[in-house]
Amino acid sequence: MDTFIQKMKIIFTDSAIRNRILFVLGALIVFRALATIPIPGVDVVVLEQFFSNNEFLGLLNIFSGGGLSNLSIVLLGVGPFITASIIMQLLTVMSPKLKTLYTEEGESGRQKFTQITRTLTLPLAILQAFGFLSLLKSQGVLLDIGTFGFFANIVVVVAGSMLLLWLGELITEYGIGNGVSIIIFAGIIGGLPATFGQLFFTFNAAQIPLYIGFGAAALLIIYLVVVMTQAERQVPITYAKTVRGGSAYGGTTTYLPLRLNQAGVIPIIFALSILLFPQMILNVLSAFDIPGVGVLLAKVSAFYAHQIWYAVAYFAFVFLFTFFYTAVTFDPDAVSKNLQRQGSFIPGIRPGSHTSAYLGSVITRITFVGALFLGVVAILPVGMQALTGVTALAIGGTALLIAVSVVIDIVRRVDSQVSLREY
Repeated sequence: MDTFIQKMKIIFTDSAIRNRILFVLGALIVFRALATIPIPGVDVVVLEQFFSNNEFLGLLNIFSGGGLSNLSIVLLGVGPFITASIIMQLLTVMSPKLKTLYTEEGESGRQKFTQITRTLTLPLAILQAFGFLSLLKSQGVLLDIGTFGFFANIVVVVAGSMLLLWLGELITEYGIGNGVSIIIFAGIIGGLPATFGQLFFTFNAAQIPLYIGFGAAALLIIYLVVVMTQAERQVPITYAKTVRGGSAYGGTTTYLPLRLNQAGVIPIIFALSILLFPQMILNVLSAFDIPGVGVLLAKVSAFYAHQIWYAVAYFAFVFLFTFFYTAVTFDPDAVSKNLQRQGSFIPGIRPGSHTSAYLGSVITRITFVGALFLGVVAILPVGMQALTGVTALAIGGTALLIAVSVVIDIVRRVDSQVSLREY
């Protein structure tokens, strides 16, 4: 308890940490203000009906940070940037040059990689804005404000998305934590008052056991997310002893921490983006009256409505993306070479290819557990909805997982800043 009080005292008295926290809070206030400004020509009544019956928009509302629910000027949120990031991550597998840029050229290489991702975000934002506004116009959500008004809305929405991307990067640079993740987190938290308000006004005493069950499940998921996020496999590392000038150096033992959930919440975001992408593209194509697109769009929509197949696809994508992202971010060969250069080794394992193979097998085993956990949490609300029959968005587990993971990351970063000041 004394340690906690001491750390809180440092947080509030140290100007550098306090300014970072205040910057994040200020940026989030700006974001929530932007999320309340609707684009011109919205029929609010039709929007509420359309939004409540469309799970596709409910999923997309996560990435918009809640800006889609009232068709604000930031209705796309950081979705285009996330889509661009997925495309770039996939290209690293096919392009050795991009992989080298991302993994081996240090901070400058990652900055170039991020700049390419930003450039790709703009055309994707234009494409998504045109597709969504065309869909909403065809459904009567957007009133007919003419061709000029329609394209003016596209410009406003694209500008709002790029503004949020810039705001997220400012949070990353001058605040604490990953700016894009914090914006998504703020959208999730911003939707809680409306959710609790709806539960309050539709309260049914006969469903009290069900409410208690959902609350207990939420607490259990939070606990498991914290445990799985903090869990790590400690691989022992020994530094070879060397003698220089009559003095011995090295010979110490430490460990290499391998996190159980190496990929964090990224696989969930990737999986949702992939699930949303086909319907997004078909919505864009449907605006051009291409033959066969309407039929295909109806089949895709039917797939989303089928809870079992949707859950299977969701679980499979989360599971696969966990392995994929871990493979991109953790290279056993590079780690093995670094250990060899530093004159260190894993006891009982020969340096070089044997160490690389050993690390590869360890990371595969622990990633399997992490992927299984992420997949189960992602589809848990779908399973609960199928068992209880209670109508609920199947994004509850995903939103909870993202929110808890972001909070853990922020707490860890704040703690590291405090530790720096203590020393």
